[in-house]
This record gives sequence, structure tokens and C-alpha cells, in this order.
Amino acid sequence: MVKKVDHIGIAVKNLAAAKDFYEKVLGLKVTEEEVVEDQKVKVAFIPTGDSEVELLESTTPDGPIARYIEKNGEGIQHIAFRVDNLEEKLAQLKAAGVRLIDDKPRRGAGGAKIAFLHPKATCGTLVELCERD
Repeated sequence: MVKKVDHIGIAVKNLAAAKDFYEKVLGLKVTEEEVVEDQKVKVAFIPTGDSEVELLESTTPDGPIARYIEKNGEGIQHIAFRVDNLEEKLAQLKAAGVRLIDDKPRRGAGGAKIAFLHPKATCGTLVELCERD
């Protein structure tokens, strides 16, 4: 079951500049930052009510976020929905013929288990499903 929008991932070229905008202009607060080595990304979390904005800066020129920005420019890169049981949801989607990027959960930022659905199966939007403890 999808519970809510967990976060919206925004690809940025410069994390410090993006944080300045969200904190100084919008008055929001970055509460946590981390590097996810296997995804080659530095992440900053900004809680906004019951969901979060997740700012994403590539740590390498060949990382997925760098490639996304090169192709599309900065901006919303994905939307993440929180689910109760990610393995079960992936099995349901696979059985329904939904094209998946990840057949199995992997570790995401903030310690969540995550998996992505292919944008060709989601009307052009990169959709992440995540499960948190």
C-alpha cells in the first residue's frame, strides 16, 4: 500500500547554493546531509510537513545525477512514495507487468530501502518506492 509522498528529489549542480535558496529565501531548514557512495550522490534533507525535499548533488561527473542534469538540467528528478512492504509491492508490480528499474530493494539515503520504477511505465516520471523503519 502506498502511504504518502515520502519526498521529492531535486537534482542540483551546487548543493550549497541550493541549500542557501531553500533556507534563506524559503525559510526551510536542512536537517541532515549524507553521501550515498554507491549512488555517487550527496543528499540534503529538508522536511516540509509530512514529506521532505531531497536535494541531490552528484559526487562524480559520471554519476546518475550528473547525467540527469546534463540531459535535462536542474530540477525535479524523481518523486518517492512510501510503502509498507517494498518487497511485496515490487512483486505486485512485476506480476502486473510494470517495468521496474530495480527488481529488488537497495539502500537509499536516510537508511531507507528503495527501488525505482521505469519512467516508461509511469507516464514519464521517475518514481521511487521507499520503505522506512
